[in-house]
Amino acid sequence: MNLQNELNKWFGYSEFRQGQEEVIHSVLKGQDTIAMLPTGTGKSLCYQLPAYLTGGTVLVVSPLLSLMQDQVEHMKIMGEKKAVALNSFLDFREKNDILRNLGSYRFIFISPEMLMSPKVMEQLKSLSVSMFVVDEAHCISQWGHDFRPDYQRLGEVRTSIGSPVTLALTATANVEVREDIKKILKMKECEEIVYSADRPNISLALKNVSSFQDKMDYLLEYVSSFQKPGIIYFSSKKLAEETAEWLKQRGLHKTAFYHGGMEQEQRILIQQQFLHGHLDIICATSAFGMGVNKADIRFVIHFHLPSSAEAYLQEIGRAGRDGKQSIAMLLYSPGDEGLSYQIMDGEMPSDFQIEEYFQQAGEIPDSELMDRFGLNEIHIRFLSFYKQVYINRSKDSIKGDNGLADFVKGIRDLRLESKRRKIGMMAEWAMGSGCRRSGILQMFGEEYSKSNNLCCDICGLDYSEFEGTYALEGIEEILTWEEQLSRMLLNK
Repeated sequence: MNLQNELNKWFGYSEFRQGQEEVIHSVLKGQDTIAMLPTGTGKSLCYQLPAYLTGGTVLVVSPLLSLMQDQVEHMKIMGEKKAVALNSFLDFREKNDILRNLGSYRFIFISPEMLMSPKVMEQLKSLSVSMFVVDEAHCISQWGHDFRPDYQRLGEVRTSIGSPVTLALTATANVEVREDIKKILKMKECEEIVYSADRPNISLALKNVSSFQDKMDYLLEYVSSFQKPGIIYFSSKKLAEETAEWLKQRGLHKTAFYHGGMEQEQRILIQQQFLHGHLDIICATSAFGMGVNKADIRFVIHFHLPSSAEAYLQEIGRAGRDGKQSIAMLLYSPGDEGLSYQIMDGEMPSDFQIEEYFQQAGEIPDSELMDRFGLNEIHIRFLSFYKQVYINRSKDSIKGDNGLADFVKGIRDLRLESKRRKIGMMAEWAMGSGCRRSGILQMFGEEYSKSNNLCCDICGLDYSEFEGTYALEGIEEILTWEEQLSRMLLNK
């Protein structure tokens, strides 16, 4: 079989991107495969082409609802009508209709949480699943930067649907994380196809600043001069909102904010406006970007220190997907890592919260426990998942068992220690005087010795290479997101 010919036949492309052909060969041989490919290299082709060549149903587990929806819509535009996203966006009737006709779809995109539904699993077991795909597979590992407890159940899911050929896709997974992926997915004789995490067309830069106002001044300077579009990442939802308004007041009107606390319809609107060129700048938290298929993003600025090298590379990897030169700028003030530590502590439940939750879980609804003890949905998912892990390991009743709370505290402490170490590594990197790219790649066990004048600010960087023309505008008509969405729908 000539894969080049098949690629052209099915997708109209003349050549594969880095790593694609190797991954496809592995999957077609029936080999379980972990593929670590740089962001922007078209990982979805690695399961789409084999699906057309071998037939059967492809089950794709994806962590973000918006990402699933975008992938399905893109496939439909390309002519693939047998693709569906099974997630919480669906109402009761839509979900039941899809489940009744599940066997008629070639590509089924599903969230890990939806896979926990007995009704969904019952339907999936009746299908002939030819390939099990886990997108953003680093979410499986408790050592990954975006750990999702429900991902840890995917090995059981895989076994229950007949252990089909499995493809785990990620852009950021070190050796420790890849070992976790293989173990949890129960992958045997797994082939690992690992490419460099480096994106050579993205220049890395860091600006040391001495105060918050200093940081805002440099932000305005860079955002005003850099070619657009671009993304500015914040660790704070509030600051993302405030900075978006601040930039608009200074003439950068094609600016909006995006974070996970917004209504779903509003997030979809902002994302679509950015994709279609109606917006030039997005002030966002890490909730924005995964699955945003926009090739011409020219800059990514981090206002706060990223929590890990994996998160940093994942986020800067949104730039330059068209292969053209782009820039990633970090604005760093000594002590910025303090915010990362503070956020890290808030992501995990305290000793008191763990003890009280296990004393009263089952007797009081989770919603009431959340209100009473300051728990959030992430806490609840973490606690309920590891409660089940403990039950599965223990033959004894756990009612009033201090062993359960101690077990979960131990898991939490390991997780926090891993995060603390990664934040410390990022702070050392930010304060260091060596090549930025070499320092980041060392955290992935890679050596780098190709420094050039577009590598990073340490190796010498001419910022005029990234400048573009951008006319500041006058006062714009201010519309609510509901009014904007209405206009977009009326203009269709």
